[in-house]
Amino acid sequence: MLTEYMQKQNITKYRLAKNTGIPYTTLTDILSGKADIKKCSAETVYKLAKEFGVSMENLVAPYLENRCSFELFKSNVCHSLKQLGDIDFIINTLESNDIRKYYNRKWYPECFYLLAMLDYISRINDVALCEEYSDLRCQKLSEKIYPSSVIALSLALDNNETKVLAERKSIPEFMKFNIIEGEVRNVI
Repeated sequence: MLTEYMQKQNITKYRLAKNTGIPYTTLTDILSGKADIKKCSAETVYKLAKEFGVSMENLVAPYLENRCSFELFKSNVCHSLKQLGDIDFIINTLESNDIRKYYNRKWYPECFYLLAMLDYISRINDVALCEEYSDLRCQKLSEKIYPSSVIALSLALDNNETKVLAERKSIPEFMKFNIIEGEVRNVI
């Protein structure tokens, strides 16, 4: 996130160090991930926030968000669908704008999974697709993501037949984004 602020303001590490009074090595450690901005002094965070013209909270917020495993994320989405029902799931997903939030965080698997779920549930309920995400629908993950159970079985059998079968049974809206998903309703 800091690098994005630097790019937007066209500022180098050297210039940032000079402008803020933060040692160059400290900035290098923060930008490389060697030092965690959540553990930096309030003074360091304040100087960075002031330089970028944002609040301290906005500066550190992206670093405070915990990202769960993709399998847990998928399970949570499926449970939400089951709990809310189709139409309320669609409404809730659109109102939350989580798809765009995940995309902006560069959490692409989560973004595309949720968008695929939205599109799938919309299709089976004859609800028109939300055009707000049209720009995302022409993208996809660079590599296919399989359910962990499919990966485990494929490894146990020492062949790719399980993956091929899973792809054939995959829901088209998910497959479009390179996410192999065949069942979203059968959650416990």
